[in-house]
Amino acid sequence: MILVVGVFVVPLAVMLWRAFTDPTVGVENFVWYVGDPVQRAVLLRTFTTGLEVTVICLLLGYPYAYAMVSFGPKVRAALTMLVLVPFWTSLMVRTFAWVILLQDNGPAHAVLRLIGLGDVQLIRTNLGVVIGMSQILLPFMVLPLYAVMSGIDRRLILASSSLGARPLTSFVRVWAPLTMPGVGAGALMVFISSLGFYVTPALLGSPDNALISQQIYVQVNSLLQWGRGAAMGVVLLLLTFLVLAVLMVVMRRGSRQEQSS
Repeated sequence: MILVVGVFVVPLAVMLWRAFTDPTVGVENFVWYVGDPVQRAVLLRTFTTGLEVTVICLLLGYPYAYAMVSFGPKVRAALTMLVLVPFWTSLMVRTFAWVILLQDNGPAHAVLRLIGLGDVQLIRTNLGVVIGMSQILLPFMVLPLYAVMSGIDRRLILASSSLGARPLTSFVRVWAPLTMPGVGAGALMVFISSLGFYVTPALLGSPDNALISQQIYVQVNSLLQWGRGAAMGVVLLLLTFLVLAVLMVVMRRGSRQEQSS
């Protein structure tokens, strides 16, 4: 409790206090933030980027986790090692590696030209930010999916096949619904984590496609507008709680429908 109060409750209370009292008492910081079209665009871009990263991680992580539970112990150990390797490397190092890969005339550009896509700008764009964030957050999608898939009884698939179901039908009607808890947990972790990313968007993106974390840094560190920065943090926190509440309602309704059926 002391740790939670010291590292979470107290900083959150200070942020709330500054949002309503700095520089004067009132809600002028929130009025400024809601009324500024640039800040609204940045907030929308932040949530859109988080959604894009979540979808990409799901599309890549789901088959990867399925491969982890389908192959033998040696292949599973190798795949697990590949997932855990990013945790052993500094976030800054990984982001600088992506800077080298995505830079103009870099390896990624050479591959794109080789397959006939021409010169596609990757660095200093939102596309580059999404690529870097997806690679960094992919383990947070794979591990929950693997934990859920490893607990599914594979005999259920055999039973559906014995009853005449085709492989695709067995996957859609049996396997996919059983993996929904892992999908929900992984998507939630990736999406919420992506909302607060700073290093990767700062190095791979540009001021034209900045996210809310970069704008908070500018307000606090460059302009010394602590109240405005705190108000931006409060708005982001409230919207995150709103997303959590909506997801919890959807998951509860889904579980109730499954129990009733």
